[in-house]
Amino acid sequence: MTVPPENIPNVSPVVNTDGPQGDMLAATDIEAIVTGSFTNPFAVLGVHPWQGGWSARCFLPGAQTVTAHTLSGREVGTLQRIHEAGLFTGVVSLKKAQALRYTAKNADAEWQVTDPYTFGPVLGPMDDYYIREGSHLRLFDKMGAHPLRHEGADGFHFAVWAPNARRVSVVGEFNQWDGRRDVMRLRTDTGIWEIFLPDINPGTAYKYEIIGSDGQVQPLKADPFARRSELRPQTASLTTGEIEQDWEDDAHRTHWASVDPRRQPISIYEVHAGSWARHRDNSFLTWDEMADRLIPYCIDMGFTHIEFMPITEFPYDPSWGYQTTGLYAPTARFGEPEGFARFVNGAHKVGIGVILDWVPAHFPTDAHGLRQFDGTALYEHADPRKGFHPDWNTAIYNFGRTEVLSYLVNNAMYWAEKFHLDGLRVDAVASMLYLDYSRKHGEWVPNEYGGNENLEAVRFLQTMNASVYGSHPGILTIAEESTSWPKVSHPVHEGGLGFGFKWNMGFMNDTLRYLSRDPVHRKFHHNDITFGMVYAYSENFVLPLSHDEVVHGKGSLIAKMTGDDWQKFANLRAYYAFMWGYPGKKLLFMGQEFAQWREWSEDRNLDWNLLEYPLHQGIRRLVRDLNGTYRSKPALHARDCEPEGFEWLIGDDDTNSVFAWLRKAPGEKTIAVITNFTPVTHEHYTIPLPSVGKWKEILNTDAEIYGGSGKGNGGVVEAKKTASGAIQATLALPPLGTLMLEQEL
Repeated sequence: MTVPPENIPNVSPVVNTDGPQGDMLAATDIEAIVTGSFTNPFAVLGVHPWQGGWSARCFLPGAQTVTAHTLSGREVGTLQRIHEAGLFTGVVSLKKAQALRYTAKNADAEWQVTDPYTFGPVLGPMDDYYIREGSHLRLFDKMGAHPLRHEGADGFHFAVWAPNARRVSVVGEFNQWDGRRDVMRLRTDTGIWEIFLPDINPGTAYKYEIIGSDGQVQPLKADPFARRSELRPQTASLTTGEIEQDWEDDAHRTHWASVDPRRQPISIYEVHAGSWARHRDNSFLTWDEMADRLIPYCIDMGFTHIEFMPITEFPYDPSWGYQTTGLYAPTARFGEPEGFARFVNGAHKVGIGVILDWVPAHFPTDAHGLRQFDGTALYEHADPRKGFHPDWNTAIYNFGRTEVLSYLVNNAMYWAEKFHLDGLRVDAVASMLYLDYSRKHGEWVPNEYGGNENLEAVRFLQTMNASVYGSHPGILTIAEESTSWPKVSHPVHEGGLGFGFKWNMGFMNDTLRYLSRDPVHRKFHHNDITFGMVYAYSENFVLPLSHDEVVHGKGSLIAKMTGDDWQKFANLRAYYAFMWGYPGKKLLFMGQEFAQWREWSEDRNLDWNLLEYPLHQGIRRLVRDLNGTYRSKPALHARDCEPEGFEWLIGDDDTNSVFAWLRKAPGEKTIAVITNFTPVTHEHYTIPLPSVGKWKEILNTDAEIYGGSGKGNGGVVEAKKTASGAIQATLALPPLGTLMLEQEL
């Protein structure tokens, strides 16, 4: 569909309301069409019965003459201009109603337009029924803009929910952003507006022009279901075809669908796609360039999953993606959506899973986004005590509204189905669960029982998890939930929220606080380390050392460690091995695997040059070896979420700040983990062990290859039975070091 470049003429008074052969059009309708206030153009525009035949009416601003043709090219009539703004009507030679294409002319140009008002609706009554019921789980195939061959023409079908709007139009360059044209059809049962626009090509920018119930034109809105968007600072949605990807990941998906993830090794590398690496000019890598570098790196490092911070479209780089305005569109910063699909496919081919950081907790108030979408609080609560987030100055979804719940649940399903994602890490779950989250007395509304629980958000999370797990076996959902809300990672049918895993924020807070203390004071805070075992199996935990710990003035992980440089690196090495030996799945934010000194910034790539220095290279080598050991030794992962996989050996030696435990799995060799969190070498330290014989030293963080001092046990420790019948081993504990010993059977 093309239009001439000249400006749209000003609206002038009605010239003629009598069409050829008496085809009457009311003056009020004409006025409404040319002023853009007509709410039901399908009632008068397009092809309509007239005195035993058919008449056609069209609105083509800029045209002086219009000839009508069928789609096959047969001329069927010449239309008369009845208003100089561009309104035409006339009798056409047709035996039945059908789609028409007009040839329009003026003094400067000739162009063709296929009339959208000569096409029937695309959505049907069953769509209406399931949408109203809230059970439609394929909204992403119905809403937004989708390529379609409809009634003999190729184009795009557009559908948007705006129940309180007087009028909704699709606007773009194809109609000179003129909201008077391409006004959509309202489906009154659902509040959804739809239209099929022929001759629209992929890559076309568009928005919705909405007139609210008060008659006011809203800021142009991006499509909530858009699957592609313009690159910021532009904010329009882009038409795009369906994802065309030759998926080669059956083996990967079959594996994860057939196993219990709680008993699998899961080591997650958290990545900010815009700053992991960049070009020399500081521009972003494309998805294909990222795949060429990031996937091999993760293979070498032994990570099982890559977790991307939000990559759904967002306007403001420093929000890191958490202020998303396009939940269905991979951001244009790294290329087209197919590029992301290729990345996921490439990762799966070599056995690496991809997890998306997903943000249903809030949305930004940018004018082109969801806020006041149709002139009313549609996606958000109207009451700011429920619909406004004080921490982030953002809006909060109205989880109790059926259409909003369906929008979000369908989005989770969309990423799992269309992009084969392995998991969703759900951001800020606590902010959804509590009505009084970050609010003072009087700033929140209790639930129907007088409590502070957001029952609507609970229902949403349960519905999302049940839907995703029910339709995509093998997927993981992971909650970032910072409180003690019960049963976060328990099944919905048992009263849980239905997540597969939960971030263990307590472990992260307690251990980092402990490691920041001078070793001489650690004996007074021994409980920071041991307390975690009180609740370690109340949920299926992921141990996160995430981006949140290395931003906003917190510094990097290496900078948090106490002591001089050598002690900082030794502390960090001991801590990493302690964590990899502790029950729970692992997550490490990028750059921390080689001890980046600087606090992370989204505006630059990681300080990869640090790998030229032995201490940084040693940390990277240790993380790689920890991943390899964790993955290859079932005792370290097969009972991460079950108490029988852990047994304290030493938990009360606060004087020496030593901790020791066993990791076990049925039929597997037992592994002992021993950590010395003081800079003192214990040359003859005695620990109890469950069996006599040799125990192989499979990992020592003080090894010289990691940058350590080389203290150790020559690769083996001998456990012997004492006169009292106890089984013990005497060994050397390196300073600020962690050992892993494997039982030799």
